[in-house]
Amino acid sequence: MEKEIKILVLIIGAGPAGLATSACLNRLNIPNIVVERDVCSASLWKRRSYDRLKLHLAKQFCQLPHMPFPSNTPTFVSKLGFINYLDEYATRFNVNPRYNRNVKSAYFKDGQWIVKVVNKTTALIEVYSAKFMVAATGENGEGVIPEIPGLVESFQGKYLHSSEYKNGEKFAGKDVLVVGCGNSGMEIAYDLSKCNANVSIVVRSQVHVLTRCIVRIGMSLLRFFPVKLVDRLCLLLAELRFGNTSRYGLVRPNNGPFLNKLITGRSATIDVGCVGEIKSGKIQVVTSIKRIEGKTVEFIDGNTKNVDSIVFATGYKSSVSKWLEVDDGDLFNENGMPKREFPDHWKGKNGLYSAGFGKQGLAGISRDARNIARDIDSLVCGRSSKNKLSK
Repeated sequence: MEKEIKILVLIIGAGPAGLATSACLNRLNIPNIVVERDVCSASLWKRRSYDRLKLHLAKQFCQLPHMPFPSNTPTFVSKLGFINYLDEYATRFNVNPRYNRNVKSAYFKDGQWIVKVVNKTTALIEVYSAKFMVAATGENGEGVIPEIPGLVESFQGKYLHSSEYKNGEKFAGKDVLVVGCGNSGMEIAYDLSKCNANVSIVVRSQVHVLTRCIVRIGMSLLRFFPVKLVDRLCLLLAELRFGNTSRYGLVRPNNGPFLNKLITGRSATIDVGCVGEIKSGKIQVVTSIKRIEGKTVEFIDGNTKNVDSIVFATGYKSSVSKWLEVDDGDLFNENGMPKREFPDHWKGKNGLYSAGFGKQGLAGISRDARNIARDIDSLVCGRSSKNKLSK
């Protein structure tokens, strides 16, 4: 049995991108519906993140449109603090997602986006017809675990994606291998070490390691100075703070941290104490995995290590390609990511938009939400919303 629902704007995903887009549309009195596959909004934060997580950037770079953090909020907001902020944001701007909605397909027909959704609570099929559709599922739709010979068929320990990791308590005294040296990998390795696990971390590529304060200084200076000059200063500060990290297996890229972000989309890793653990020998840096047999992991340099558990902090991928049948909006590639780079990534054809796919973090999500709401308002009402949205 199918239930037909007509709406002007359908937003898929109730993470920060979906909440922000709906809020901006609500301020313009533009009807919209948000559908979310999980049981809550911001499920990545509420259900798929580790306990010690904090925002890695200062709060002024992480706020959503029209609602700054209160002045008494710490500079670096905790996981719980950010979840509370998002819940208050949804309440303030009357964003009411429809939960337990799993999008099965979406296609463009006769000037409308037809989206078939399974209501997991009632088992009914809901068919939404919308003039505009916003994909707000973001870059972090699904966790990625790389294919490694022997992992699935022979590994005798436990392996999990970082989205399943909460804390290191149950790993105390165990030999744990963390794969990935981004923010999640380094922070999870540190957490495990502090919980008395024997930790090794796979560093597969070059990486910039900075502190939160250095990043905050750099992001503030980028408003006034060229990126290469800011990079030089930040690298000098990082050298003073950490010394030569290549001695410990953390080799920096040739480009500076902010230029590297612009070119590759990869952010610097923000240290929360992991570098100190590495320098003291409590965490061992190892090369990429070649194969696994039993509990023995062989690395590409020929070394081996026995491990009880593996945590894959190996990132996420978009889920858009699973449900967008034919991209008549000419927006997404076969990997479910925008065909065009930032800042031209957010708008396609035939009323298709993307929010949170620009590799620009929460600040990028805010820009996307404002741009989408402004564009839809101009198409629906024939007016410019620039001034209204900036209030």
